[in-house]
Amino acid sequence: MKFTCLSKGGGFHFPPCHMLNFCGIRILLDCPLDLSALMAFSPVPTALDCLPVEESYNTEANAFFDSRFGSGKRQKIENLLDAKSLLFAEPWYKTVNNLHLWNASFIDVVLISSPMGIMGLPFLTRTKGFSAKIYVTEASARIGQLMMEDLVSMHAEFRQFYGPGESNFPSWLRHEELEVLPSELRELILGKDGVELGGWMPLYSAADVKDFMLKIHTVNYAEEVCFNGTLVIKAFSSGIEIGSCNWILNSPKGDIAYLSGSSFISAHAMPFDYHSLQGTCVLIYSDFLSLGDTQDGENGDNYSVSTADKLLPISSQDLAGFNHNSVEYSEEKEKLVFICSHAMEHIKQGGSVLIPFDRLGTILLLLEEMTASLEASDTKVPVYIISSVAEELLALLNIIPEWLCKQRQEKLFDGEPLFAHLKLLKERKIHVVPAIHSHELLINWQEPCIVFCPHRNLRMGPVVHLLRRWCGDPKSLLILEDVLNPLSLLPYQPVAMKVLQCVFPVGIGLHEVQPLLKTLQPKTVLCPEELRLHINFSSEKKSFSVLYYTEAETLKVPYRKDSSELKIATDLASHFYWKTFKKEEINIAKLKGELLMENEKLMAALSKMGISGNIQHGVSDAKSQTVCIVHIQDPYKASIEIGTTSTIITTADENVAAFIYKIVDNILDGV
Repeated sequence: MKFTCLSKGGGFHFPPCHMLNFCGIRILLDCPLDLSALMAFSPVPTALDCLPVEESYNTEANAFFDSRFGSGKRQKIENLLDAKSLLFAEPWYKTVNNLHLWNASFIDVVLISSPMGIMGLPFLTRTKGFSAKIYVTEASARIGQLMMEDLVSMHAEFRQFYGPGESNFPSWLRHEELEVLPSELRELILGKDGVELGGWMPLYSAADVKDFMLKIHTVNYAEEVCFNGTLVIKAFSSGIEIGSCNWILNSPKGDIAYLSGSSFISAHAMPFDYHSLQGTCVLIYSDFLSLGDTQDGENGDNYSVSTADKLLPISSQDLAGFNHNSVEYSEEKEKLVFICSHAMEHIKQGGSVLIPFDRLGTILLLLEEMTASLEASDTKVPVYIISSVAEELLALLNIIPEWLCKQRQEKLFDGEPLFAHLKLLKERKIHVVPAIHSHELLINWQEPCIVFCPHRNLRMGPVVHLLRRWCGDPKSLLILEDVLNPLSLLPYQPVAMKVLQCVFPVGIGLHEVQPLLKTLQPKTVLCPEELRLHINFSSEKKSFSVLYYTEAETLKVPYRKDSSELKIATDLASHFYWKTFKKEEINIAKLKGELLMENEKLMAALSKMGISGNIQHGVSDAKSQTVCIVHIQDPYKASIEIGTTSTIITTADENVAAFIYKIVDNILDGV
């Protein structure tokens, strides 16, 4: 087995991405999109924004260069960071850069663990030669589709403003343009190591999303699907979001558990099913959520909420009660109450509240808490949800009880709606509209008000127009679900409105990792190198070995399966002489025979790469120990001698030999 971490990701909205070679099958684990990189771009400019940047600013800059260095001699002078430093162009989107180093046609399977992990996949599925099977839970597929459609809809405003794309390689990607950008923007575009330029791509279209959805295979939790007759794949709830999952891969050579971002406590999604991940040969630990900066930030006079990770000692026995543990849920509830109390204060002062959240579960819980607070305080202000897919998404949430937590499912049996928004819509306490310029919103608009809308990067969608309207009002409030990035509010400076930053509990806590792994009892654990700094696995006895992986490096993992299975004909097995070991309660028999290679996998792999050949059996002799020879005639001549202890590739071209070697190596990797 070979494992490569393509990207560690960047929190809940940008999950990790990996490549796994298991039993000769190449498996891509998640394909996200780094939407935080959109902060390098300016929102769609107003008339006041355009003139200084396009005419005045450029004219002054050119005059400065020409007077000092001459029109043909310019040197790098880094600009200062301000709103005019941002890129005034139709945005491109930052995909996982290391993924582009792989040939998409060689990927056999794609496993998607959450709606966020699906956002970058249409870039891949439209690639020539891509034919992999894509597996995703039914709920993640539907929610992910709506998220992608909403992204395309919001991006259309840029396309309408800037017109058709200037070229296949926009000017802001040129080296001379990047060199004069402020270092903060340059790092955002190129990455810390300056090698991520190849990950930028123009956004896919609505047609690409539609075509992509036709290529996926949806699964339910614990449903078995078989790939290529050798790999059995199952999804189990991870608890992080509706439809999110972890994966079990089972083959005759062993089994692997893929542990993505997970949460023991959820007030909306089905809880983390860690029991189903027990006892695997290999466990890939890929929950980076607890390794990031989980401290809520405070900026100037802005508010913050303290979220220091309480490293409580938890034993493996305590895991049995995790799904009933109320500590994390209480923390989440406290934050919701805190947010709503501040929102009420600003509403009473005559200000409006803007909530650009993208975490579906948090939106639902906050919507319930916010409307309850309005009722309790007898405050009558409109609550708007502005999104091109909001109506369809809210309708979907009331027909998927099997993907929700037990408390939500019990509401269904009691005849209650799964979420409060259904009742609130009927009572017209919330208003759902597709766009900020929609007729329904224009005729019903009132201020002060509370608005839920995308997008958390503050660069596109309704949030841009509302921020420009309220950023100068100190009575208004902006609520962010993450620590404030210095670039976030750059286009809206100066900002007088208050900003409340709040990070909600997410992922497996650092104090939960060791007891969880003790309970799961894998034979080998693959952990991110960053986890070594927080957890010392060598300090105590453990039943599993630990291997650490880093980004962009391939890790070869040995199998540690206790036993293997061998299929033997019944008439042959009846002649075995069995010896019984009563203490171990097993029967054994000694066998002696000759190795026979059928070469099914090899011939199939060669054929897949456009290589045809035939097998010559009966060439075994005592000296060479050759069992058979594969003769290749097209598109080039070569031979593969398969022996009991070695394989020899013979051809006149070194490149051909290397190509065939890679095919053989991929097959033997699963043996």
